[in-house]
Amino acid sequence: MRLSRYFLPVLKENPSEAQIVSHRLMLRAGMIKQSSAGIYSWLPLGFKVLKNIENIVHEEQVRAGHIPMLMPTLQSADLWRESGRYDDYGEEMLRITDRHGRDMLYGPTNEELITDIFRSHVGSYKDLPLTLYHIQWKFRDEIRPRFGVMRGREFLMKDGYNFDIDYENAMHAYNRHMVSYLRSYERMGLQAIPMRADSGPIGGEDTHEFLVLADTGESEVFYDSAILDLKIGDRVVDFDNWDDCAAICKEWTTPYARTDETHDEAAFNAIPEERRRTSRGIEVGQIFYFGTKYSEPMGATVQNSEGQKVPVHMGSHGIGVSRLLGAIIEASHDDKGIIWPEGVTPYHCGIVNLKQGDAEADAACEALYASLTALGLEPLYDDRNERAGGKFATMDLIGLPWRITVGPRGLKNGVVELTSRRTGESEELPPEQAIEKVAQIYAKR
Repeated sequence: MRLSRYFLPVLKENPSEAQIVSHRLMLRAGMIKQSSAGIYSWLPLGFKVLKNIENIVHEEQVRAGHIPMLMPTLQSADLWRESGRYDDYGEEMLRITDRHGRDMLYGPTNEELITDIFRSHVGSYKDLPLTLYHIQWKFRDEIRPRFGVMRGREFLMKDGYNFDIDYENAMHAYNRHMVSYLRSYERMGLQAIPMRADSGPIGGEDTHEFLVLADTGESEVFYDSAILDLKIGDRVVDFDNWDDCAAICKEWTTPYARTDETHDEAAFNAIPEERRRTSRGIEVGQIFYFGTKYSEPMGATVQNSEGQKVPVHMGSHGIGVSRLLGAIIEASHDDKGIIWPEGVTPYHCGIVNLKQGDAEADAACEALYASLTALGLEPLYDDRNERAGGKFATMDLIGLPWRITVGPRGLKNGVVELTSRRTGESEELPPEQAIEKVAQIYAKR
């Protein structure tokens, strides 16, 4: 992609309506535009990152053995009346009446709909275990939407639902989701800490939230700093192995980590003082086990091995896909702009031509662009007839992890400049070596 042909409406000034860093930078970098309160259009750069995050979530869900599908945004109110949640959910639910007078709603979540799908097609324990998930737009009518995509009314979310014959199998599904989420967040360059949490309107007793530490987080969190040293890394996970999944979950849930809603002061004070931490966190996902809360009232049963009809045990597991963009920016930025982790960056590197129109510089940039593209990488080439300072400012603002700068002076010496956005460090390399280094960086991802 070339900037001269791209739609990137960057802003030079900070928008007055933006209260937090991520909202300000997403507006300034031309990633989103507000359509109405808490509802945004996703412009090309923002949409590209959104799809990258969505792809990571899909890949890790499938790796864990979960099956993708797609449910509609509009749901029948009758299903929610059947579960008993229609009147209980409150004013955050957008209720709609269609032209035939039928009560509908714009789904804030999908427990009822997925339970109806399950009960219509599954009747035997031999079809279990089963986990279905989708990534779909949701709507919750927040009374005061704010902070951009962090607390909007319309948002993109992955929600998955497990169906199991008993508690033990359902808890393996719970552990499997926790491990898959830890892998997902690491690939996005995030350290998301699983914390014992409150289940809220979803219901159930076993639940963990995943929180990214940030000053702008909505939750106060208390944790043992030892948890910050944990990494999944390159370890191979067998998601069918109950012991392996349980061991990883125990590793991450043994150090104290809780939100203010479930904080236990006595347990927290038992941690060595030098490891006690208090901070704020941004919720980016949550997993629940709620047993037969929905299967019993909605008749989602299977015949067990003894021929008896029993309600299935269920869980619900969500990741805030669109919210993750804001969380990543809150965790990874500086005073110049965004710093994208390599796993989610919209483009793998930027190419800056310091003297557009110079035959040698133009040819060198074109060759870099072609070589990177041939390797399966996506460069963003700033081929505009702009001053160098403006080009650098744009690249810093949109946060691509690597920048290759090409100018007549360097080319006389046979080199280009490769710069890390995160560290600011630069090195001069022959063009082919710069290409090789960028390729090696992303080959590890």
